[in-house]
Amino acid sequence: MVTALFTHASSLDHVTPPGHPERVARYEAVTEALSAARFDALDRRDAPVGDRAEILRCHPEDYIAGIEAAIPAKGLRSLDPDTHVSAGSLEPALRGVGGICAAVDAVLAGEAGNAFVAMRPPGHHAETARSMGFCLFGNAAIGAKRALDHHALTRVAVLDFDVHHGNGTQDLLWAEPRAFFASSHQVPLYPGTGDASETGASGNVMNVPLAPGTGGAEMRRAWGDIILPAVRDFAPELIIISAGFDADAADPLAQLEWNTDDFAWVTQAICTVAAEVCGGRVVSTLEGGYDLQALAAGVAAHVDGLMEFSQ
Repeated sequence: MVTALFTHASSLDHVTPPGHPERVARYEAVTEALSAARFDALDRRDAPVGDRAEILRCHPEDYIAGIEAAIPAKGLRSLDPDTHVSAGSLEPALRGVGGICAAVDAVLAGEAGNAFVAMRPPGHHAETARSMGFCLFGNAAIGAKRALDHHALTRVAVLDFDVHHGNGTQDLLWAEPRAFFASSHQVPLYPGTGDASETGASGNVMNVPLAPGTGGAEMRRAWGDIILPAVRDFAPELIIISAGFDADAADPLAQLEWNTDDFAWVTQAICTVAAEVCGGRVVSTLEGGYDLQALAAGVAAHVDGLMEFSQ
């Protein structure tokens, strides 16, 4: 089996204002890192444009239409103080949706052991009817719903190690008892959600806040002792990862103290559980990471781990 990599050059067309952390150079850093010879075995695929029906699994029609209407013919438009779109933003956002749906299909069909979707803009802050935090569509949640509704799975876990709480994924899956959402994230920090008391409509949400300055040892305890045992108990048939790399000590937007080895560890730990409970079936999608060197190193370590477990 192989690891499938879904990308598309349209990610370069999603332009943000000068100095914005979620910038074109992020995609360039990721694709450059994954061009190294050790990644030659990746099954490289174009992320397709997602069907509207897939977005409708999570977002209402008027929200989708509002995003489409907001795309400017030229220049930039601000959806909120943090979230901006340009003339080229819609296609990569749709391909982010299509990429994760295609990745779910490929992994569940046995065409790939696992998969990574390297697209921007990211998705885990997009709520049911609100774009925010650089995000337009809730890719991870849409992938989970694809697995549940199209492939008739009964249990899917979405695991989020981005430094920011995945409030959008939580919102989209809050009342979905077939999905288990777990997140570790810095608190206090944007978006201000993710308290441990937020547990979902049916106890299907787990939040593990981490204090500023938390390093790898504390992170490993949080995942090894709290989150992953709960994942084992839930016994998902597929695991989706929201893979953000902004918990790195070098990242300018947060104050956790992880390093590249920590991203390798959490990837391997998740894949180990996946091997135990769901035949190793993992689909990962890129979220944050705003120091380019740390992002590139973290993504490389993450994909190294996926490839190790897809063999």
